[in-house]
Amino acid sequence: MRPLYLFIWGCLSYSLRLFYRKIETVNSPKSFFGRTIYMSNHAASFMDPLVVGCFRKPIVFFMTRSDVFTPISKPLLWSVHMLPIYRQLDGVNTKEKNEEVFLECSKVLKSKRSLLVFAEGFTDDKFVRHLKPIKKGAIRIGFTALEYINWSENIYIAGVGCNYTEPNRMRSDLLIATSDQICLNDYREQYEENPNKVISELTVLAEKMMQDQITHVQNPHLTDLHESIMILTRKGMNSESYDMKLSLRSRYEYSKNLATWINSEPIENLEPLKEVSKKYFDLLYERNLSHEDLFRIENNKLQIPQNIVKIFSLLPIGILGFIHCAIPYAIVKQFVEKKLKRAVFWGSTKMLLSMILIGLLNLPIIFLFDNLFNLSNWWGLLYYLLIGLFGLGFYLCMSKIKDLLHVWKIKNLNIEDLKDSKSHFVELIEKTVPKEFL
Repeated sequence: MRPLYLFIWGCLSYSLRLFYRKIETVNSPKSFFGRTIYMSNHAASFMDPLVVGCFRKPIVFFMTRSDVFTPISKPLLWSVHMLPIYRQLDGVNTKEKNEEVFLECSKVLKSKRSLLVFAEGFTDDKFVRHLKPIKKGAIRIGFTALEYINWSENIYIAGVGCNYTEPNRMRSDLLIATSDQICLNDYREQYEENPNKVISELTVLAEKMMQDQITHVQNPHLTDLHESIMILTRKGMNSESYDMKLSLRSRYEYSKNLATWINSEPIENLEPLKEVSKKYFDLLYERNLSHEDLFRIENNKLQIPQNIVKIFSLLPIGILGFIHCAIPYAIVKQFVEKKLKRAVFWGSTKMLLSMILIGLLNLPIIFLFDNLFNLSNWWGLLYYLLIGLFGLGFYLCMSKIKDLLHVWKIKNLNIEDLKDSKSHFVELIEKTVPKEFL
């Protein structure tokens, strides 16, 4: 493990635990070392390598799109375990370039380190619970490495699923699931007889392994319906509408099982439900409301007194967070949203750049404690390490203030038309969807 990789791993682990409310892993590997190619979905662009690298034990090298490797960035990216992968759209001789990269991958696997490959190849602009067809590159890398080491060690593949409630939303939830491993050495005889056939067959198998680790709605046009049902039942992986009594694991299983049912249904059976769902959520959007707003109004869960108490409780920490974090974050937010046209990059980039800028601007704090308060610099270091928590306190305080103002605005709204539309939706769901999902 290179020193910069270790340093960034520590910093990011801290920052990501502040960013996400709950983080859980399923079937995570127990060892730092191994010769495994982990094939992950790519639901959230830059966020995916951060969370997989931080919250699972294996030391991994990341396969990264080649266009970010420049003469200036290449040494830095190499020091944090990134390797380029060349695609058709990069306008180079991809076969020749990737052969060089595959050789580096072989060296990584030989040294008992693992690879992380985002086998879909790209991220959609809109977050969807769906796995796109995967590429054959990861399997090719595995067999290239086996030939490189003359089949002297076992090399494995495994599927990884990053399951976000909403990747770019702070204080949302994350579950990372890992499949059992498949040993590529077991396919030596078939590979030597017909390499292309074995690579194709294993790619299909790997795709199924990956699908099993995530919520996979086969038809992308039905992902909105899947999300709508989760919102209405409050049992799944939606970031806003969920029952807090349910565990993240149970919400993940519900989301997967609901997708499995949708995948098994003829689309003509789901079209009426999809149409009614769209009408209901379009009506909510027109009224600048969410289903969770309606749920809170109907069930008298506006929690105005509770929010006021929480705001005053968080205020002292929130003020410290404002002092140390507000201006750096505002600079980062403006820069990122201006420079990056695709919003899918915003959450991870803002978090990473804010971590760096807030860390640098507040560094003198460590040494000011001795001069201002006549205290040891160790106290200054402790205070410095708590600045992230102060920033979280500021975020939570502002969130509660915004929620209080929103609730005050909606508490006396006439919602009869919304109730009628919701009732129609619920009635159709109860007729169409199996009882275990209600």
